[in-house]
Amino acid sequence: MFVPGNIMSTTEQQSTEASPSANSNSSTYYEAVEAEAANKYEPVSPHWFYCRMVDSREKWIPFSEQDSEKLETAYQSSKHCKELIVPTEGGRYDVHLKKRVRYAVYWEEAESEVRRCTWFYKGDKDNRYIPYPENFSEQLEDTYMICVTLDEWKKKLESPNREVIILHNPKLMVHYQPVTVTDDWGVSPAEQGRPRTVKRGVDNISVEIPHGEPTQIDHLVFVVHGIGPACDIRFRSIVQCVNDFRSVSLNMLSAHFKKAQEQQRIGRVEFIPVNWHSTLHTGVDVNLERITLPSINRLRHFINDTILDVFFYNSSTYCQTIVDTVASEMNRIYLLFLERNPDFKGGVSIAGHSLGSLILFDLLTNQKWTPDEQEKKEGLQRLVMDQEVNKSMKDILAELDLSEYYAVFEKEKMDNRALALCTDKELKEMGIPLGPRIKILHYLRKRSNYQTLRLTSGAAEEGGDANQETSAMPTCAETSCRHPGVVTGQVSANYPQLIYNPQIFFAFGSPIGMFLTVRGVNRIDPTYTLPTCKGFFNIFHPFDPVAYRIEPMIVPDVEFEPMLLPHHKGRKRMHLELKEGLTRMSMDLKNNLLGSLRTAWQSFTRTSFPAVEAGATGDVEQESEAEPSMEKPPGWFKA
Repeated sequence: MFVPGNIMSTTEQQSTEASPSANSNSSTYYEAVEAEAANKYEPVSPHWFYCRMVDSREKWIPFSEQDSEKLETAYQSSKHCKELIVPTEGGRYDVHLKKRVRYAVYWEEAESEVRRCTWFYKGDKDNRYIPYPENFSEQLEDTYMICVTLDEWKKKLESPNREVIILHNPKLMVHYQPVTVTDDWGVSPAEQGRPRTVKRGVDNISVEIPHGEPTQIDHLVFVVHGIGPACDIRFRSIVQCVNDFRSVSLNMLSAHFKKAQEQQRIGRVEFIPVNWHSTLHTGVDVNLERITLPSINRLRHFINDTILDVFFYNSSTYCQTIVDTVASEMNRIYLLFLERNPDFKGGVSIAGHSLGSLILFDLLTNQKWTPDEQEKKEGLQRLVMDQEVNKSMKDILAELDLSEYYAVFEKEKMDNRALALCTDKELKEMGIPLGPRIKILHYLRKRSNYQTLRLTSGAAEEGGDANQETSAMPTCAETSCRHPGVVTGQVSANYPQLIYNPQIFFAFGSPIGMFLTVRGVNRIDPTYTLPTCKGFFNIFHPFDPVAYRIEPMIVPDVEFEPMLLPHHKGRKRMHLELKEGLTRMSMDLKNNLLGSLRTAWQSFTRTSFPAVEAGATGDVEQESEAEPSMEKPPGWFKA
């Protein structure tokens, strides 16, 4: 470390010598001013980074501009404070300034090192700049200050690992590997490889620093993973996949609602992962290891970690563990989120991928109706039923947008009650087309379901409290009785209750339809609703092998294609682009092949002229000139 001995005296001497006198000309004065400005030292602006292990290698990632400013402000104001916690990344991670560690708040994750970075280096094989330790960066900064102030470069600084850094000038600073002493074998420092590049300040390195996330949160979404610890084809964890989900959401908000964000009229959507796989495999992995055959080791371990989760969920013992873990985690995270965000007034939704969607579906179907909600629902059903019964034939056809067929029904003396007894065959004999018949039959089926539900509710009220269960947790049998529109055939388990009512349930790549069919459910009543959740979206990719549709179980008589969600970047979906690309490629190949065959066939079938004598050459030439030349179609090529 270099100590700035007589920096001030040297600087004063230079400034004195550079001061303009009566005899000095103006050019000398301005040169002195420029030299003094060049030797002016400015402290470096620090930026905070954290370390993350990627493929067993350290990767230093910068905090956002907002988080780095918060950390720097807390660092400057807390030099005498030992315990200071700074929330970062939207409150999902906390940074302990004294310990220089970053740890997750809502889920379990290994702690990561945090640094206040000012100096960086990069080797030939490195694709990113790596920050120096804080204490060594301070030594580099002191040396750099001396060089700038005294305008004396080519300074050397040795690190604790005997690595040498040479400051040639403000633009050229290099880092050499540890010096090796020449031995009997002739090993010299020249054989140690190329030096590393050294940079001062985060502004001089190529790194993308995000601005930060909006502080306002409008909605909270819990994401539950499917089978196995990996969630995509790149074998990433649920935390990494949800991070990408959140990043895409923020990019879409800034792209489509930039003005609203600037005016703070909208906030952002927070996505938090929910992990149940680690809890399930805590004790059972040891037992599985004992009975697993040693052959095809990797495949068997992959099956134990992934596919067996489906069998675990169909077991009453492990199903109870899974639903308890998912429900307790979502309740715990929800309370912790409210504690850290006391001003949150938004709604909550849940999303599940693969088996996770089935877990959430079973959990939601076994939630209890609150007395107020149950009474409101039954009253609304009675009101709707009374209105349906009292409607005239003309009103019914007008509601179904079939007023043009009113004359047909009037001719046949059909009223509301007679319509309820009609079948598809009778409507067809009346001359009603297929489309209107489907509408009428669906309306009659819906009205019949309302009547059945009303009779069921009335019978339950007459039974009084005799049929009430004493258990606090609803079972599958209770669910089937309370919700006659769906019989889930679930594994017998006590499903916990959520402490909030989700607004929307998103199922990604969901096998719910397949599991319901295997459980014996062939049809879901159109009037069925989840007790505490208002909306349900089944989202899938056409090439997903474990995704199934659900709407054919609700409306089996109507066939329609699933709705195509537009791409967030405006282009077509991957499977459509792939299909069109393959079609275009096959057509080009077909056209080129047919063109080659045509050319070859014409060359093969072209008439060959016999040899002629010398005297007949003129006649042959005249015939050749008169023979029309064949033109090849554009795009043909010779084989």
